[in-house]
Amino acid sequence: MYSVQPKNGRTVARVLVYIVESDLSVREGLTRLAASAGFEAKPCANTEAFLLEAPSGNAACAVVDISDLRDAALRTRLAALAMHLPVIALSARDDPQARRTARELGARAFFRKPVDAAALLDSINWVTRHDRG
Repeated sequence: MYSVQPKNGRTVARVLVYIVESDLSVREGLTRLAASAGFEAKPCANTEAFLLEAPSGNAACAVVDISDLRDAALRTRLAALAMHLPVIALSARDDPQARRTARELGARAFFRKPVDAAALLDSINWVTRHDRG
C-alpha cells in the first residue's frame, strides 16, 4: 500500500512500513526513524494488533520485534502474511532460537537490538524495492 503525498507540485508515493514493537520508546524511535527516511510509518504495540489491521494486499513491509513472539498461532499467522508482506525481524537476543524463529517467519532480514539505523533503513529500502520489482 502506498499513500500519495504532494511535494513541490507533484505527487510522491510513500511506502508504508509497519513498526511492530511492544516497548513504547523503541516503537516511537523506530517510527520516527522510518518517517525521517520518507516512509509512512505505522506503529503497532504488538503482533496481534498488527495482524488485526495488516493489509491483505501489497504494503511495503513490517519491522517486527520477535523477542516476545511465543504464541504459536500468532507465529503461524505472521508467517502466512510474510509470504505477501516482507518482514524484517528484530530481537533483543541473537541466538539460534531467535534466528530460527526469524527463518520460520520468512523474515527477509534479521537484526539484533539495538539495531543500526542505517542498516535497518537500507534493509527496508532493499525489501521494498525488491517487492516492487
